[in-house]
This record gives sequence, C-alpha cells and structure tokens, in this order.
Amino acid sequence: MSLRISIYLWLIMFVFPVSVQAGTGVFQFLDLPVSSKMAALGGKNVSLTEGDINFAFVNPSLLNKTADNVIGLNMTNYLADIKFGSAVYGKSIGKNMFALGVQYVDYGVIKETTEFNEILGEFTPLDFSMSLIFRREINKKFAVGATLKPVYSSYYKDAYTSFGAAIDLGVSYNNPEKYFSAGLVLRNMGMQFKGYYKNENGQHYEPLPFDIAVGMTKKLAHAPLRFSVTLHNLHDWNLTYIDNNESLYDYEVRDMIPEFKFIDNVFRHAIIGVEFLPSKNFYLSASYNHRRTRELTMIGFKSLAGFAFGGGLKISKFHVGFSSTQFQVGNYSYQFSVSTSLNEFKL
Repeated sequence: MSLRISIYLWLIMFVFPVSVQAGTGVFQFLDLPVSSKMAALGGKNVSLTEGDINFAFVNPSLLNKTADNVIGLNMTNYLADIKFGSAVYGKSIGKNMFALGVQYVDYGVIKETTEFNEILGEFTPLDFSMSLIFRREINKKFAVGATLKPVYSSYYKDAYTSFGAAIDLGVSYNNPEKYFSAGLVLRNMGMQFKGYYKNENGQHYEPLPFDIAVGMTKKLAHAPLRFSVTLHNLHDWNLTYIDNNESLYDYEVRDMIPEFKFIDNVFRHAIIGVEFLPSKNFYLSASYNHRRTRELTMIGFKSLAGFAFGGGLKISKFHVGFSSTQFQVGNYSYQFSVSTSLNEFKL
C-alpha cells in the first residue's frame, strides 16, 4: 500500500506543471503561515505530527486523532495594516480524520482615486480559500492526506476577480519510540478557472504557487529540545535573483563561482527550526529561513530578517500561541493563535 501511494505521488509530480518560478503566479496568500507556531518555525513545516491542528493546512497527513472535535483560530497583524487569518475544525470518523478550514486576507479599505487624486470612492480587496481536508492512517507509522481548496480573490469591486481550485497531497511518518517524524507534501496543484482580466487571447491565466516540500523532526530523548528541517520548492533549484543592491556585473561574477552558488541555493531551500519543550503545556520556538534573509537584507541596516520567534502555553482549556517575525527594521508581523477541544465543554 505504501509503495502504491508513493508511485501515485510521483506520477502526479509529472502530470502537473512544475516549471513555475517561485514567487510568481496568483493566490500567493496560500503560502502565508497558518498559525503562530507555524510562523515561529519559519513559515513552513510538513513533519511535526503533534500539537497543532493548523499544520494540516500545510500537510493534510498531519491531521491526527488529537485534533478530534478541536477548533483552531488564528489572526495576524501583517505589514501595512494588512490582516490575515484562518480557522479550522477537525473531526474523527472511524479510521479517518476530516477537517474544514478557511483562510483569508483582509487588505482593509482602500480609496479609489483618479490620476489627479480625485476620490471616487472606496473598495476592499479580499483573498479567501476553503480547505476540505482528509487524512487516513495506513498503519501505526504512516498516514496519507489530501486537501481540496476552492479559492476566490477580489481586488477591485467586480472588475478584477478570480477563482480557482488547488489540491494538496501529503504523506507522513511518525515513530514515537524514536522521537522522529517526517513528511512529504505536494501543495497547491491546480489552476485558475477565471483570471483577473482578459487580453486579446481571452482569459489571462497564471500559475498557482506550487510547492514540493519534505521535512524531518527529531526530539532529543533526554533533553527538552526538538529540531525540524524543512526543504521547500524542491521542484525549482535556482531561487536566486538579481539583488537591487548589486549590479548585473556583480550578479554574473557571483554566478560564476559554483561553490558559492551551490551552497547558497541549498540553504535557500532550507528552513531550520528549534523548540524548547519543558512541559506539555508550554513551548518556545525559533527558526531561521535563509531565503528570507537573502531576499530582505538591506545594506546599511541591521535586522533579524529570516529569524522568527514564538511561544505558547495552555491556559485552562485553551492553547494560546504568539509569534513575531521581522521583515525589515521596524516592520514586524505578529501572529496570535488559540485552539481548544470542544470535548472540554462537553460539546
């Protein structure tokens, strides 16, 4: 059964187009971190099998039975007064787990003006997606999952709207005796059904933010530390670009140094996270995202771009989390999460 599932996953990799350049295309909000813990671990983690129902947004096979009758709510104060968040509810039915989730981005109220700064009115851009998540155990260590995500986006009244659908497929491995888990996921496979605008060729379609990610998580047996390594965008080796701080000549010279280019590209695909777990009711997390550091570092300014920090604790019947991510000096993203089991309230 496990071999058959692996073959299906590899076939899908070749059936769906994978030539999308990272950072291009539509519905990029699908890659935003779905919870404070996810943000604190670098924005992506496909291997952590316990502690957060929200991780099923990224890898549906991580939706285990601890999420039965659990509801999770997340809200983020993002850059430029943008708000985004998510909500998810999980339910166990026999050997299967199901979850229903939503993600949204609220860009606030924007004034509509002419080129002469005459105010014509206001409009509210919005991104929205729904996640129908399914997970099934293959045996005590392996599980598979799938997510169907209808997506809707509206940026200017009825003039610039788009909708489409995406599918996630994931597999996870968990060995509690060895304090080890791993995961593989193919995310955002799909297409636009309606583009934002038309051109001379008809509807203009753009690719979704497809991603292939694999990760591993290992907890130390005799210390309250857990480490995660996530490799993302594995379908696209070259994640470098021309930095505005350097000339085209400098870029081409750097590109001719194969050792530097190889090492830099390897780490651009990697996110490293660490957790301090003194008890089941409290944790601290930190991470390093090398790609974010390389893309957001500015000459003459010191910042912690690429690093993220967070923590969480259980208060009565609720698990509460908080994270902070710096993008530039003075530009932070703050994320809040709360989850609870409705069984605690006998619902």
